Amino acid sequence: MIDLPNHKKLILFDGVCNLCNTSVQYVIKHDNKNIFMFTPLQSKVGQQIIKKYQIDTNKVDSILLYTPEKGIDYKSTAALKIASHLGFPQSLITVFFIIPPFIRNWVYDYIAKNRYKWYGKKESCWIPTPELKSKFLE
Repeated sequence: MIDLPNHKKLILFDGVCNLCNTSVQYVIKHDNKNIFMFTPLQSKVGQQIIKKYQIDTNKVDSILLYTPEKGIDYKSTAALKIASHLGFPQSLITVFFIIPPFIRNWVYDYIAKNRYKWYGKKESCWIPTPELKSKFLE
């Protein structure tokens, strides 16, 4: 179904969200081990994963982390796992794993709910540059 190269992780993001697009660009800049690939939730691959894992996009609509071996991570857990692969000092944020998920996700949901109001929204998904195109699935 979703064919990822070995040892890659796929970040699914809201392609029209300015905060999400900025976050993706941040991950690309700090992904020194070239671990991550990306696809918008709105893409064909994104929709396949949403369907396969029966994800309610009314409850989870901003960021997901997919790995073939482990499936899907959501919300704050996805964000923290992504940060854990970005090296020092970004990986220090994983200290927040000590906070129970229901508290982390409450904060995450609050930001996600307000992301369009605070950061804006694009009319269409961000298009990566030709140099970055290999990091994206469509």
